[in-house]
Amino acid sequence: MAQATRDYGEWPLKRLVTEVVGSGPKSADDMTREQAREAFQRILGGEPDHTTLGSFWLANRWKRNNPEELAAYVDVMAEESVVTAEPDADPVDCGANYDGKGRSAILGVAAGVVAAAAGTPIVVHSGDRVPTQKQDAYKHVLDELGVRTELDPQESADMVDDVGFGFYYQPAFNPGIDALFDRRDQMGVRTFVNTVETLANPANASVHLGSFYHLAFAKKMVRTLTESETTSVERALFFQGMEGYDDVRPGETIVAEWPVEGDDADEDGIADFEIRTGDYGMDIESEDLGVEDVAAESAAITEDVLTGDREDGFADAVALNAALRIYAREDADSIQDGLDQARAAIDDGSAADTLDALRSF
Repeated sequence: MAQATRDYGEWPLKRLVTEVVGSGPKSADDMTREQAREAFQRILGGEPDHTTLGSFWLANRWKRNNPEELAAYVDVMAEESVVTAEPDADPVDCGANYDGKGRSAILGVAAGVVAAAAGTPIVVHSGDRVPTQKQDAYKHVLDELGVRTELDPQESADMVDDVGFGFYYQPAFNPGIDALFDRRDQMGVRTFVNTVETLANPANASVHLGSFYHLAFAKKMVRTLTESETTSVERALFFQGMEGYDDVRPGETIVAEWPVEGDDADEDGIADFEIRTGDYGMDIESEDLGVEDVAAESAAITEDVLTGDREDGFADAVALNAALRIYAREDADSIQDGLDQARAAIDDGSAADTLDALRSF
């Protein structure tokens, strides 16, 4: 319902579509920060007509948002929707695409638990069948493992401090975005909401690990963080994950790292490097990580790897993904150092113990 008592500025969405963003991919103009802020305030306030909202979302998709616009959306989301609950630990915030995966195992739960067992606290967050793909995400793997997921934000923060691994549930910590579910579902295509919700950072973490399809977009996400006026993130890694999720793909994965000093970095302090699974003695292909029932099989794989009952390509992939999380927080000097820590946490039973603690929370 529209909030009739709220005063907005001079840029209703219809005017923005008509005069700024709606003339097509090549001729559309970018919005100012103030225009983008007002647009998202109106959207979260329920003000736009449904048809107008759809046209605005589609126009943004055609023209492609720049970092300043995305940062404005992130800031409005933080100010008007996100309920933060900060644990005593400073975890790595893992922001995978909320609309999930449909062909390959979700490794982030297993990798996060292994990293936590090695001493790197981890936060993951997702919704429940988020549009447009409405596929399996973090919540569904945790549900299959018997872990509580429908937590209020403070419970999620307590989970991080008690276990080392915490899950934040979108309807509880980001209700304004959750309220857009039906509108997003009717769109049929992804919108900028799919992008900015991954940056919600409900634990106020200083390190973010995210995944997108292309290096150029990964760098755009770093620049979004630097343009944001509300984010607590001081370090970020974005990489080309499997199905756009935060799972390192077998073969070669490009990683964008920020901030980096020296000749390897660009003018924004962003450097990129490659993770080659073959360099770590891993003989796996993307097809080797395919599953049919993503949630159920990912949960079974998670348990088998953490208890040491599985030592195949999935175990290698989990250890490598855990290593990247450990490296992201700078708890390891290199991916190899993180990999050694991850494998030690599995071998000595710490990872299995952490999973038990997570189930008991």
